Amino acid sequence: MTTTTTSAGTALTTTELDRHGTASHEVYTAGFYPGAGEWDFSVRSILGKSSRSGSDAGEVLATIASVQPGNRTGWFDAWVALGERVAAIAGASATAGHRVSAARAYLRAANYLAVAVNSIDGLDADTTKLLPTFRAHRAAWEGFVANTPWPVERVDIPYEGSSMPGWLFRPNDSNERRPTLVMNNGSDGSISGCWCEGAEGGLERGYNALLFDGPGQQSMLFERDIPFRHDWEKVLTPVVDFLIERDDVDAAKLALYGVSQAGYWVPRALAFEHRFAAAIADGGVVNVGRSWFSNLPPQLLALYRSGDKATFDQYMRQAMYAAEAKAARETWAFRARPYGVEGYSAVLDEVSRYDVTDVARQITTPLYISDPDGEQFFAGQPAELAAMVSGSTLARFTQQQGASYHCQPMARELTEQRMFDWLDEHTA
Repeated sequence: MTTTTTSAGTALTTTELDRHGTASHEVYTAGFYPGAGEWDFSVRSILGKSSRSGSDAGEVLATIASVQPGNRTGWFDAWVALGERVAAIAGASATAGHRVSAARAYLRAANYLAVAVNSIDGLDADTTKLLPTFRAHRAAWEGFVANTPWPVERVDIPYEGSSMPGWLFRPNDSNERRPTLVMNNGSDGSISGCWCEGAEGGLERGYNALLFDGPGQQSMLFERDIPFRHDWEKVLTPVVDFLIERDDVDAAKLALYGVSQAGYWVPRALAFEHRFAAAIADGGVVNVGRSWFSNLPPQLLALYRSGDKATFDQYMRQAMYAAEAKAARETWAFRARPYGVEGYSAVLDEVSRYDVTDVARQITTPLYISDPDGEQFFAGQPAELAAMVSGSTLARFTQQQGASYHCQPMARELTEQRMFDWLDEHTA
């Protein structure tokens, strides 16, 4: 079998060539912003939410058409403008009593504003827009909550003398005991995004669905300044304690879904918290720190590992504040903020703790692990995690299925079908 290669570097077999002997028109891997992986992935992710009314493809494509590559201010402003415009539509629908229209528009607005929240570190260190933009996003989410046809209760989950905010949705108004799906967000995802990644799918299948902000996530970070923690069992055990006391929760049928970096938090928690009947890591993560260290030049990595962290920090400051390092500087600021520590070596010390290697074999909960082609953040780690967890299910997703890249952003219907079919069988 022969192969050819597209301009995007994608190998195609002869069976994938059209009948005239030329390569098919390349659209899937070419990208919306070639060479700008962060923006391209953001567009793929927001488009993928359209199957759950979390975006409208035309709105998205018209918005990005006006933003030139590299114009970070234009990128931020465009998503804010779109979010505000759609939120205004939602408000008008709500005022007129059109609750279905209002809920759907509020959900889209929340997701568009979430893209803006995640782009603020690209605004030349102008973080003054962070809280106002986040609160606009959260107001749109609350507009969705107020108008959705799904029964929903705002809850406060007890946590270390305080609480974590949450929303418990039910498939109908009855208080019967049901299987309940806990939706664990990732490192930078929004509640509205998490809704589109499995919450509504669970409701349609008869599950309660709990969404919440954990340490380092959304309101816990932006409004309370509570950072991530590596020992996530200290987060999910209070969630389980809260749920099993409720009359509408079947304590024997608790399920757990974790997306993106929650692919680390879920297995970490499962090593100590054994009351979940089944769990999903979308996708699996063994060691969060690897993606950080893989981006360091060999000389800097050797310096960090030598233990001379003062010199390492000095060289990192010089490298990061070079004119050509603007994108790297912004990425570092965005990714480092939730860990709650200052200094380059201190951040690396902290992310190094996010490793399940020593505890993964303690997991007894059935675990479904998604493993997509082209995983760009935790390459190879889903299969590595599956090898550590006895009886786990490694679910391969492929580019041919349109299901490549981190968390299969443009194949969410396929992802939902496969993971819920598996989950139904393990909580029956």
